[in-house]
Parts: sequence; C-alpha cells; structure tokens
Amino acid sequence: MLPTSQRFGHVTALFTILVWGITFVSTKILLRSFSPIEILFTRFLLGFLALNIIAPARLQVQSRRDELLFIGAGLTGITMYFLLENIALTMTTAANVGVIVSVTPFFTAFMSHWFLGTARPGLMFYIGFLFAVSGVALLSIGTGGTLAWNPLGDILAVSAALVWSLYSVIIKKITALGYASIAVTRQSFMYGLIGMVPAILLMDFRLGLERFTNPATVGHILFLGLGASAMCFVTWNMSVRLLGAVRTSMYIYLVPVVTVASAVVFLGEALTTPLIVGTVLTLLGLWLSETTVFAKKK
Repeated sequence: MLPTSQRFGHVTALFTILVWGITFVSTKILLRSFSPIEILFTRFLLGFLALNIIAPARLQVQSRRDELLFIGAGLTGITMYFLLENIALTMTTAANVGVIVSVTPFFTAFMSHWFLGTARPGLMFYIGFLFAVSGVALLSIGTGGTLAWNPLGDILAVSAALVWSLYSVIIKKITALGYASIAVTRQSFMYGLIGMVPAILLMDFRLGLERFTNPATVGHILFLGLGASAMCFVTWNMSVRLLGAVRTSMYIYLVPVVTVASAVVFLGEALTTPLIVGTVLTLLGLWLSETTVFAKKK
C-alpha cells in the first residue's frame, strides 16, 4: 500500500494529464482566430493573474541561487518548451512532435540521475518506454498523422523534450527547498512571461480585443489560462514534489491517449483499431515503467 502522500501525488499527476490532454480541443478551436504565440502569452498571463489573486503575498526568496532556479523554471517550462514545440509543429508533422515529446520520461530519468543523484532506471523502465512510445506512434498514425524525417523540426521537438526534462529537475530542486506549490508556479510564470517578450516582438502577435467578444472564445481561453495553466502547473509541481521528477514525467505518456479520447468525444473523430491498440500499448508501457525496480545507485 502506497503512503497517502504518494497516492495523492498520483491523483494530482493523473488530473493534470487529463486536463492537458483535453487542451488539444481548445487550442485547435482557438487557432482559428489566434496565432500560437497569442494563445501562449494570453493563457499564461491569465494564469499568472489568477495565482496572484489566490496567493497575493510576495514570495520571500531565500537566496540568489533560489532565484536563479525560479528563473530557470520559467524559461524552461514556460517559455522555451512551448515555443520550441510550437515552432516544431510548423516544421514537422504533429505525429513526429507527439512521438518525440513522449520520450521526455526517458530524458528525465537520466537528468534526475545526473543532477539529483537518483537511482538509474532498470530494465523494465526501458521495456515500458518502448511499449509507450510504440503506442504513441500508433495513436499519432491513427489520428491521420504521418511519421516522416524532418530534420530541423524534429531536432526542435527533441529540444522541447529535453527542456521539459530539465524543468522537471529544476522544479524538484525548488520543491525540496520548502516553497509552496502555488508560489513556485506564480514565480515561474512571471519569468516565463518575461522570457516571451522577445518572441512577442518578433512573431505574429496583436491584441485584437474584439476576438474576446465571442463567449466560446472566452470559455476556451479561461480553460487554458485557469485550468491548464494556473491549476495544472500547481498540481504538476505538487506531483513532482511527492513522487519525484521521473515518476511524474511518466504520466506524459497518457497525454496522447487523453487527446484521442477527447477528440472522439468532443470533435466526433472515429475510434479506429490503431487508436485502440495504441492506447493499450501506451497504458501497458506506463504500467511497466511505474512498476520498474531501479538499479541501485553506485
């Protein structure tokens, strides 16, 4: 029987992934009226404002080193990850990006071993990883995607996976210092938004306030800003604190599963054999990785 804290960590991680998987639907709808950078900046600005209302007290950072960790978290998990992923989507297929980003737990396991001193992953971790990535590939193909070699776009997608792994390690370091999850998320959002400023100046960004007169648009923006950003980054950071960076990152395998399910339910897309088999393989891979016995640290 798992300790209560770990059970809670699994619940918050699963909740986060369920919400993040559904964001595909909202993002797809908003892309009809907004550019990717407009959606990105708006959702995190809204999330930042919401967190300031919930926890208005100024965070007392204990040292310059801690402040650097917050800056690192904002630039990696907010600015760089999403920009790299969005730019990659313009240069390679969505299927490629989905499969490549799903290797994040693999990178996180090794970064945690190198930077946090955690145990090395054992054989079952790799077997689970292979099952999960195979499942994600099937899910990508089953939704009409194609897997093809697109060097620059694929490299950017790999970079996004590496950056998120680094973010997970940084968050683990921060949460170990005893800062509250809401305060950690708010501080990270602040630096992430600052990091977006150069992209806003260089990319297609406009205010276009008339677009917010549409109730459906406002609803999707609120879902992304308050749910997927403010709430879910808090719950994800809590999971990292309770479960560790590696175990939490393995829930990323479930994002395409939730995305496919939400597309079937909300967008009326067909449920095909590749989607069913891909879901089974992905879930099996997650289970194998979760039950792995890590090699003892030397």
